[in-house]
Amino acid sequence: MARLNRSSPGPAREKTAEMIRVGIRVSLMSIVGNAVLSLLKALAGILAHSGAMISDAVHSASDVFSSIIVIIGMKLTAKKADRDHPYGHERFECIAELLLAAVLLITDIFIAQEAIETLIHSDAADFTAPGVLALVAAIVSIVGKEAMYWYTRHYAKALDSGALMADAWHHRSDALSSVGALVGIAGAMMGFSLADTIASLVICVFIFKATYDIFRDAVGKLVDHAAPPETEAAIAACAAKQQGVLRVDLVNTRVFGSRIYVDIEFSADAAMPLAEAHEIAQRVHDAVEQQFEKVKHIMVHVNPYLPVPPDGEEPGEKLL
Repeated sequence: MARLNRSSPGPAREKTAEMIRVGIRVSLMSIVGNAVLSLLKALAGILAHSGAMISDAVHSASDVFSSIIVIIGMKLTAKKADRDHPYGHERFECIAELLLAAVLLITDIFIAQEAIETLIHSDAADFTAPGVLALVAAIVSIVGKEAMYWYTRHYAKALDSGALMADAWHHRSDALSSVGALVGIAGAMMGFSLADTIASLVICVFIFKATYDIFRDAVGKLVDHAAPPETEAAIAACAAKQQGVLRVDLVNTRVFGSRIYVDIEFSADAAMPLAEAHEIAQRVHDAVEQQFEKVKHIMVHVNPYLPVPPDGEEPGEKLL
């Protein structure tokens, strides 16, 4: 029986560091874009007397703070493993996602409270129709936020970053809320006095949906769920191809942040020397690591081959 317990080598860490640098650059672009949009929408909302546009400005302002959270999370994730965190710091990105969800939820509650109070205490005699400036601001916001969504989403997929993807959906929720603001503002300008306020409540629905999706993704990564079945099957197939592997007995995986930890057991000739068994384990380790970039840590265990397993079933049948 032999074990090989190895983590990814230096080049993998260097690649991760480069990915973090790219992610931080994307987040900085988001901060600048959101700060400009938030200021423009706030001014337009105040000057054009639009509650929906002011609510939308608050939403954009929350995007600035969410991008800052993403940057902090990425910097913590990039830290090397240490004595207290021997498996690395990838889960800090999940914590960043949870903080993003909290920011979105607080924003949602604030906007909903303002809209409900306006509906309860509104007086048609005090109604002032929003100006054209609010309408223009809404259109600019839709175009700008949609562009930021696709830009951030592209790099989130390229870097396999949950925090960046959460930030991308934050942009999309802002774009959708701006659509709601546009409809509300247009309705109010045509004489439907409560359309602007109702649009604020519609915005809350979009924000809550984005909050729920981000929260669910973060929790899923924190509870050590397994990688997709097709990924485990591919890992088992990769191990089975290596010279000296007579049977793949077990493949267990767990998602750790954006990376995967793998436990592999396979059977080899019971009569071979320990050194040869170790060489086979090394081949299995290196092959899996090279083929699957998301794999960070691999534990390889070698069993003596038994032609007929005790339970009468081939252990590798369910994997291959």
